[in-house]
Amino acid sequence: MKKNPLILDGNLVANRIKEALKDRVDRLVQQGVRPCLATVLVGDDPASATYVRMKGNACKRLGIESKRVVLERSTTTEELIDVIQELNNDSSVHGILLQHPVPHHIDERAAFEAISIEKDVDGVTMLGFAQNAFGQAALPSCTPAAIMAIMDEYKIPMEGKHAVVVGRSPILGKPVSMMLLNRNATVTICHSRTQHLEQLVSQGDIVVAAVGKPNFIQGDWIKPGAVIMDAGYNEGNIGDCDYEACYERASAITPVPGGVGPVTIATLLKHTVDAAEKTSGKQQ
Repeated sequence: MKKNPLILDGNLVANRIKEALKDRVDRLVQQGVRPCLATVLVGDDPASATYVRMKGNACKRLGIESKRVVLERSTTTEELIDVIQELNNDSSVHGILLQHPVPHHIDERAAFEAISIEKDVDGVTMLGFAQNAFGQAALPSCTPAAIMAIMDEYKIPMEGKHAVVVGRSPILGKPVSMMLLNRNATVTICHSRTQHLEQLVSQGDIVVAAVGKPNFIQGDWIKPGAVIMDAGYNEGNIGDCDYEACYERASAITPVPGGVGPVTIATLLKHTVDAAEKTSGKQQ
């Protein structure tokens, strides 16, 4: 009889991360430094506005200041970069998060690159990516770091395992591949033009779903006993994996919601506190 898979509870991991931050925030505040995360939202996309509000609420609960900057949809790349530079120069701001996607007329990469590496708490800059690839990132991309935190919490072995990452975005698929490689996994990166995708996924001891398509990864693609890390979050609280079908074959799986998402937000808060400690010269 098949044993039910382990449900990798992201809320549990996120709560442990946030619990560990409370004393660090209190110490900083006692020293006259309140960690501050600035979120920049361009336009009025309702989903993005919801994400920014959630992050602001999470900051408030931990005593982290949340500075919200909302810009008109018509904002130009140059105007956005000017705002980011102002935040770079504001010593009271420790982390900068540009909510993406931005409107199509904006050069998103140029805007990301304007963020100071010391305040790049979401790990979106090319320098941050390079540091991550070398295993030297102080502030790696939050969702990949969340995936690794969950696997560490549940002591999921990575060394020598074959990890198949479905997705190659510069802030998810690529950095998580580097993280897994740095932990001595053998990594296959798949994407929208990969041929025989099902066959490659079926070889994975660890499958990271980061493709942004609901129910894309099918249950019969999954190697029996594989660990599934579903980083997808689509309309209707649906992940990138067909959860019920994949559940039947996995040894461990993240639910959606309640899996990678909460840990991503907790990681963003941790990075903000890390940055506040470092830039204030009071790193614990």
